[in-house]
Amino acid sequence: MSAEDPTNKFREAVLKDAPRLKQTDAFQFGCHPGVSCFNQCCADVNIFLTPYDVIRMKNRLGIPSNEFLDKYTIIPFTKEQRLPVVVLKMRDETDKRCPFVTESGCGIYEDRPWACRMYPLGMASPGDYEQGAEEFFFLIEEEGCKGFQEQRTQTVAEWLADQGIAVYNEMGDPFRKFTTHPKMQGDVELTLAQMDMVHMTCYDVDRFRRFVFESTLLEKLDIAADRAEAMRDDDVELMKFAMDWLRFSLCREPTLPIKQEFRQKKEQDLAGVIAARRDAALKQKQEKGKSG
Repeated sequence: MSAEDPTNKFREAVLKDAPRLKQTDAFQFGCHPGVSCFNQCCADVNIFLTPYDVIRMKNRLGIPSNEFLDKYTIIPFTKEQRLPVVVLKMRDETDKRCPFVTESGCGIYEDRPWACRMYPLGMASPGDYEQGAEEFFFLIEEEGCKGFQEQRTQTVAEWLADQGIAVYNEMGDPFRKFTTHPKMQGDVELTLAQMDMVHMTCYDVDRFRRFVFESTLLEKLDIAADRAEAMRDDDVELMKFAMDWLRFSLCREPTLPIKQEFRQKKEQDLAGVIAARRDAALKQKQEKGKSG
């Protein structure tokens, strides 16, 4: 990939030039096996996966998250990239088709990713931290797509409902709040250890579960017993906790409560460090006075 992030360039172009659609606006499009280009859009395409996408897809396949990530995703890197993201890996064939596409259509249709559900719509979401900006939709009119010649007309809202977008947007909201947080923008540079933690926390849900329940993390946080118990078996509940954890640990937001006894210990430890530094500075000053 080029040094300049193509995702950012595309987003900038959309925000500047694309006609903006509201949910009440209508557009003409249809996709079905009878369309001559059926399945052609499922090849040689960048499909960025959300944490919820990964959960739905790996559970549909009945495999652990690390196996899904190793077999079906790649991690692109650019100089401008601040956070690790995962992209669906196309087949290593001349046509570079999606690994889940079949002659009759998507083999995991009920659990297909958000981006596949939205097409041919795109959505520009400014995030919770941009003042005065509003979410809008736009059409992705790719060359060769015959779907726009179909005589089916629907509003944006009707398309979203038909494609089951609501639950994907709801489940993706915590992830969006983390990635658009001001502390994750600008000149932030995460260490390799932090990048690995973000990747694990966002996408490798089974590894993150082991981290949560096999470390001392829950001994330090005041998490309700029923929530902790749900996180043991429910990937979605664990994902919600994961997003709270990232905003707590990296963005310094109070999204998770610390147990009082641990908070007091941290305050005591900090007071001890401050006192030790003060004493060292005073001793150094006294020694300089004697030598002078």
